[in-house]
Amino acid sequence: MDKDKKEMKIKIVKNGPYIVSGGVPLYQQVIVTDEAGHTKDLMDEKQYPVKETYTLCRCGESKDKPYCDGTHVGTGFDGTETASRKPYLEKAEIFEGPELKLTDAHEFCDHSRFCLRSGGIRNLIEKSSDPEAKQTAIEEAMICPSGRLVLWDKKTGKPFEKEFEPSIVLVHDEQKKCQGPIWVRGKIPIESADGTLYEARNRVTLCRCGKSENKPYCDGSHWMTAQQKLKFRKKWGLDEE
Repeated sequence: MDKDKKEMKIKIVKNGPYIVSGGVPLYQQVIVTDEAGHTKDLMDEKQYPVKETYTLCRCGESKDKPYCDGTHVGTGFDGTETASRKPYLEKAEIFEGPELKLTDAHEFCDHSRFCLRSGGIRNLIEKSSDPEAKQTAIEEAMICPSGRLVLWDKKTGKPFEKEFEPSIVLVHDEQKKCQGPIWVRGKIPIESADGTLYEARNRVTLCRCGKSENKPYCDGSHWMTAQQKLKFRKKWGLDEE
């Protein structure tokens, strides 16, 4: 498996698509909500034919989605990568409860909303001495596609993480009636257009609408209005970096 992981790679083309190599499995999943309307899980919708190499649209304008058809060339797509290259833990805030610690790097947020059930993950962490609250917090953190949230066991110091096969998921957000991000799982290497590698992580989400202000990562622009984006960035001080 380690050998296979090394052969897999996502290469970002300057002002162009993502080139995926190494036979990375490609799926489409839909966000599932609970009775209260909070996002809870993802359910398989489709598995694409396995290809050794394929290109995924990054500008959001391809007529052959999810694959690139070259439309970006004629639209003047600006795919400039603006995301910080600092390691996750250097950017994350820390929140602690009785039994759990949360690291939270706001800029990775793709607004898939998995952290809002049962009063929200921070509220659950404060009550983590309660087994039910603790379990719900763990579930919410582990399903956070963007990897913004990582939950840690305070006794062992180890993170709660699912064992994902290296794979890519195209997220469909039925509640918001839009296509969500590209969910990259299992520490697949992501190479910048300038040839450097981003930090390998178990969970990250990449932009596929072309509108993110944190490229190559998704920032929720696929469904957020300009006003919502401004409010979010001001709240977390992202324009001050």
